[in-house]
Amino acid sequence: MGMLLQKTLGTKRQESLVALLKNKRESAGLTQTDVANALGEHQSFVARIESGQRRVDVVEYLTIAEVIGFDAAEALKQLIAEAEDKKIL
Repeated sequence: MGMLLQKTLGTKRQESLVALLKNKRESAGLTQTDVANALGEHQSFVARIESGQRRVDVVEYLTIAEVIGFDAAEALKQLIAEAEDKKIL
C-alpha cells in the first residue's frame, strides 16, 4: 500500500530542513530580516519557518535558496544522505 502521509510539523525531517535553511542563512551572513525583505515578507515569516511553526513548500524552498545563495538541489541531496545515515528520513 505504501507510506501514509503524516503531518510534518515537529518531525525529524522538518527539523532537518529548518536547520539546513537556518545554517545556510547564517553562513551567508544574512539576518532573518534580510531574507524576509528579499522575499517581500515580514521578519516573522522567516522566524516562523526557522522555529518550525510554518511549513516550507517546494516553491518557497527554491526561492529561499535563491535569496540566500545556495544550490537547492545539492543541499537537499546532502540533507537526504545525512538523514539516511541517521535513519531519520
